[in-house]
Amino acid sequence: MTTESFSPSAFPGARVPDTRQDLATARHVVAASFLGWMLDACDFFIVLFTLDNVAESFAVPLPTVLLAPTLTLLTRPIGAFLCGRAADKYGRKPVLIGTILIYSLIEVASAFAPTIGVFLVLRTLFGVALGGEWGVGTSLIMESVPPSWKGMSSGILQAGYPAGYLLASLMFLLLPVLGWRGLFILGGSAVVSAIYIWWRVPESPDWLARQKDGDREAAPGLWSVIRGNTALCIFAVTLMASFNFMSHGSQDLYPKLFLALERKIAPEHVTLIVVLYNIGAITGGVFFGYLSQKIGRQYAIALAAFLVLPLLPLWTLPHSLIWLTIGAICMQFCIQGAWGVVPAYLSELSPASVRATFPGVAYQFGNLIAASNALLQHGIASVLGVGLALPLMLVVGAAALSVLTLTILNARLHPMERA
Repeated sequence: MTTESFSPSAFPGARVPDTRQDLATARHVVAASFLGWMLDACDFFIVLFTLDNVAESFAVPLPTVLLAPTLTLLTRPIGAFLCGRAADKYGRKPVLIGTILIYSLIEVASAFAPTIGVFLVLRTLFGVALGGEWGVGTSLIMESVPPSWKGMSSGILQAGYPAGYLLASLMFLLLPVLGWRGLFILGGSAVVSAIYIWWRVPESPDWLARQKDGDREAAPGLWSVIRGNTALCIFAVTLMASFNFMSHGSQDLYPKLFLALERKIAPEHVTLIVVLYNIGAITGGVFFGYLSQKIGRQYAIALAAFLVLPLLPLWTLPHSLIWLTIGAICMQFCIQGAWGVVPAYLSELSPASVRATFPGVAYQFGNLIAASNALLQHGIASVLGVGLALPLMLVVGAAALSVLTLTILNARLHPMERA
């Protein structure tokens, strides 16, 4: 599917860590990339948790503030492209530090926004840094750790997203003390991860090897790669759109509209369910990431997506709080379990010359397509005249089936070497 050759088990030109010092360095790379993604996600979710507070502060209707996360999502592909290309040209480490510094500063600046207009502009710029961080962090990890670590490292990196969601939900408990502006200032503490990366994380050995071999001048541009790998690009974006519909379809409307408003579950119980299913999500990402090292990336993704399907009724139909909680935990374990394989899978699919650009751009364009999820689920409920249970199952089920089909089809047409 791609015209550039690659080895899923070890990227070309990469120096495989083989000493105690190398392995200690690899641990720092994994920890730093996880920390950066977790704090990035935390800063994004703080906005979602404080939408009504921000609207009240600026004396504007809630739909106006809802533009903030929408604008952030719209600019994520721009960040994935700009930061990815910069990382492919100038190195993973300086660009990753730069993205973290930028989103930390924007988070603090948002706390001091004097008007809703300034606030929305800042959240638009935040999307650029948010979109850039994941792809650059993914390439840094996958090019720096031993081959036997790649599956687990992929799961740990992706677990940063639900961990950020969990951290934001815990920080939200400080709202009565700090106010929404105080939470945004606290979110700016993400800058510590940039300091950690600068201090303890080296540049990608694979990127350094390719620069030494003169690949900087020889590397093709992204558009040249796209023209030479059209089928790969279409496959990756379609797959990531399905992944994002599966993830957002299970998260966006579920806590507030489904559990709280439709099922009339008390706020403290909704918070508990969110905390528990995010713990399940973190566990699932690490588990399936590790499993992908044993059975292969594509089959680990397919297995996780397949397990989503029989869980759909347990996730939405029970009226028992206990069974709903069990269903939510199991659902996120599988959905985010499939996601846990994505960093390694996309990196191994990517041509080497655009490894910092391709995974992030595919991810963020897929996310852009799935940005309609909430409107789609709400629209299905309105058209059918039913509650949210059926629309939630339809969208997430269709997305899981799409992920399952695409990965199995690609596994049959383009078998990947087992890591």
